[in-house]
Amino acid sequence: MELHTGHHLIAQFMGMTFNMDTLYMTWLTAAIVIILTMAATRGRTLVPTGIQNVMEMIVEALLDQFKSTLGPKWGQVVSVLLTMFLFIFVGNELGLLPSPHILTSPTNDLNTTLGFALVSSFMVHYVALRNQGFAKHFKHYFQPYAPFVIINLMEEITKPLTLSFRLFGNILAGEILMEVLYKLVPVGIPIIWLVFSLVIGLIQAFIFTILTTSYLADSLKED
Repeated sequence: MELHTGHHLIAQFMGMTFNMDTLYMTWLTAAIVIILTMAATRGRTLVPTGIQNVMEMIVEALLDQFKSTLGPKWGQVVSVLLTMFLFIFVGNELGLLPSPHILTSPTNDLNTTLGFALVSSFMVHYVALRNQGFAKHFKHYFQPYAPFVIINLMEEITKPLTLSFRLFGNILAGEILMEVLYKLVPVGIPIIWLVFSLVIGLIQAFIFTILTTSYLADSLKED
């Protein structure tokens, strides 16, 4: 049995290799997120219903997490964190929906998850420099003692690696298991696993966003 999951449609351009299916699904995910947010904010009412109600529940739950973790300056990064969560969540779920190898998750490609992780790391340092200045931000790498700079720098390198591999591994494994189950067992079990996988997609989006939030917490402190 040959698995389709994990294979990519390759295109070459100017010596560079592009995973075209990942690009297509990235654009589709972005379009869905834009449509959902527009639908949720159009015709808003004081008593939310339908998609507005669902989106408000998600946003309010995340905002509570951001405020408690980031402190009074949470507003500086909230828009990026919300966008990150919605994109990863929608992207995770697309590949888990039953389709004849048409839909895949853009997050089952390490290029996508590593890109998100690098954006996360860049944002951590940008926000820190903006709030603390160069001297204060880089001073903590030498604490509590100067030789600890090696360990602290290694930690900064491993953060985006662990973020990207965790998300990539979980989503790719989920899609592989779905494909195997659809080919080997009756319909009932794949449906049960599908529901479970959709929940896992939500959890992975939440974990990625909250870990990024925790990394940003120190960057928003002035002392």
